[in-house]
Amino acid sequence: MTFVVGENCIKCKHTDCVEVCPVDCFYEGPNFLVIHPDECIDCALCEPECPVDAIFSEDELPEDQAQFLELNAELAEVWPNITEKKDAPEDAEEWDGVEGKIQYLER
Repeated sequence: MTFVVGENCIKCKHTDCVEVCPVDCFYEGPNFLVIHPDECIDCALCEPECPVDAIFSEDELPEDQAQFLELNAELAEVWPNITEKKDAPEDAEEWDGVEGKIQYLER
C-alpha cells in the first residue's frame, strides 16, 4: 500500500508533507510533488500535513484521481528526492481547489 499525491498539489506544491516523511519518499518536480510507491511505508504521517488535502491512501484514492497512482510512480523515477520543507509558490492559495489542473503539470 502507498500514499498518492493527487491533482490538487499541482501549482500548490506545499512541502509540509516532506518534512514528516520518515523514509524520504517524496520527489519534486517544477510544480508538483510525488510519492515513490516502492519507498512509501504507508505510515500516513504525510496525509494530515497537506494543507490542500492532495494526499490520499491508495485504497481511498478518488476514482477521478486514479491516473495519479501511475503518475506518482513514473515521475518518482525521474525527479529528484526532496527531504526538506520549502516555501510554497506565491500563488498557491489561488490554485487550491481549482479543477482540471492536470493540464498545468510540468514534467
